Amino acid sequence: MLVRLQDALADRYRIERELGRGGMATVFLAHDVRHDRPVALKVLHPELAATLGPERFQREIKFAARLQHPHILTVLDSGETAGQLWFTMHYVEGESLRDRLRREKQLPVEDALRIAAESARALDYAHRHGVVHRDIKPENILVTKDGDTLVADFGIARALSGADERLTETGLTMGTPAYMSPEQAAGERELDPRSDIYSLAIVLYEMLAGTPPFTGPTAQAVIARRFNEAPSSLRVLRETVPEVVEQAVLRALAKAPADRFQTAADFGRALSITGATPVTTPASRPPVSVVPGPSGPRGLPLAALALALGLLIGLGVLFAWRRTHSKEETGVARGKVLAVLPFENQGAVQDEYFADGVSDAVRGKLAAVPGVQVIARGSSAPYKRTNKPPEQVARELGARYLLTGTVRWEKGTTGSSRVLVSPELVEIAAGRTPQTRWQQPFDAAFQDVFQLQADIAGRVAQALDVAIGGPERQALAARPTGDSAAYDYFLRGNVYFERGVAEPDLRAAEELYQKAIGRDPTFALAFAQLSLTHDQLYWFYYDRTEERLAKQKEAADRAIRLRPDLAEGHLALGFYYYHGRLDYQRALEELESARKLQPSN
Repeated sequence: MLVRLQDALADRYRIERELGRGGMATVFLAHDVRHDRPVALKVLHPELAATLGPERFQREIKFAARLQHPHILTVLDSGETAGQLWFTMHYVEGESLRDRLRREKQLPVEDALRIAAESARALDYAHRHGVVHRDIKPENILVTKDGDTLVADFGIARALSGADERLTETGLTMGTPAYMSPEQAAGERELDPRSDIYSLAIVLYEMLAGTPPFTGPTAQAVIARRFNEAPSSLRVLRETVPEVVEQAVLRALAKAPADRFQTAADFGRALSITGATPVTTPASRPPVSVVPGPSGPRGLPLAALALALGLLIGLGVLFAWRRTHSKEETGVARGKVLAVLPFENQGAVQDEYFADGVSDAVRGKLAAVPGVQVIARGSSAPYKRTNKPPEQVARELGARYLLTGTVRWEKGTTGSSRVLVSPELVEIAAGRTPQTRWQQPFDAAFQDVFQLQADIAGRVAQALDVAIGGPERQALAARPTGDSAAYDYFLRGNVYFERGVAEPDLRAAEELYQKAIGRDPTFALAFAQLSLTHDQLYWFYYDRTEERLAKQKEAADRAIRLRPDLAEGHLALGFYYYHGRLDYQRALEELESARKLQPSN
């Protein structure tokens, strides 16, 4: 298709090389033959092109091209050629805000306020011209080498905003979970400028704190936290943030749109009052496109909700509804509902992943025990290092029991490393203070960590008065691998896999899982996770090839051959049929197999 496009555009643009690709389009460096200048040429992915259609695309791109503002990327040209939809912008070297955040994590307060204030002016201008962006995030905020801020992709945002139903059919939607306003997360179609203000406040929070206010391992977890929690204090996370800045950000992050700033200009002025000195680009200077260099990391794709698009609004909002109603109607959940909270790492900072791995393994073993309903990891993980009292955590999760713990990995010479774990099972009952149901310290050699995890799960089941038969005991004692180095690679891969859907993280996870199975070719769980990683790389358009799908299925099949009773293997194969082949019947069959193998999950 690229050859056809290049031939068709030969009299206007000479395509030189690919600069990057995301969820919406592939970006090329091209030379404008008529005007003898470099441009950035964006070619929409075929799925989006088919969804939008050339007439709507051209109409909205022309509308966006009329947005002339110093801090907005202006569309230069657009068209339909060789069945593909494309548009061009000025090209200069620079970087996205995401690139800078990856490099620096936190920005100087003055830089963060300037970028936010300039972005607010761009948004206010667009809002006054009837355009709501709907996808403000660090990937769409660009910074030139001169330090100017440019907001990108207004045209695409507007074009897609009227195609939500058709996008849903293709597995795409507008917005990215970490930056969506509550009303956007709830599925409201008619969004006003206050939604963009909320998203910009999230971006500013991340620039100052180094992380968005609401994070989690899944889109559902992120959205549930947005509905149920208040953001942590910026001044607690970073004491140099002025109080007036924190107040402005908190107001912009109000759950109800009526409680936020009513215009982006008001938000920008509130930030400027703090003493920020935004640099104003001369009005006569034409806005230019900034495209990260080919070696820079790619931005998150538009389809960042695609992993569970059908569940995103349904489960996200239902999850919030369930929590709220459990408070109003039932208080603390009845029955043996258990939440395994992330165990606290008391060792070196770099060993955090190991503590997470211990809690995940215990949770997984308990999920296989009949008679115990275990809250899924995606719901319990956000309570890592929480300051909330146990009663509140249990009420929000709908659990009666909480399993917490501390982990210390004391590394020594080969064969002398030890793992110290101190778990505590707490019962939450209405009308009385939380009570410790069971607590016991464990001390084991590193090579015996699997037995330690089985012992903890068994003691918890015993404390809950749950009978464990022969098959359950066998499942508890099962070792995922006999190679401790392979297990270490696996746990480190989980860290990258669970960070989200950024391509560098998924690539790192893939490499570590490959190392794990390289050490132990019988490591079924690692094959299952590798298959899910292939799924993410395919589904989020980082590698949308048949070769990637073949790798995904091969890894899932290998996991099931090695361990037919492994729920994660059937889960991975289910996602292959769901995302890769759109074979929903086969997907349901595999997911049902996983559910039967882990009925308490």
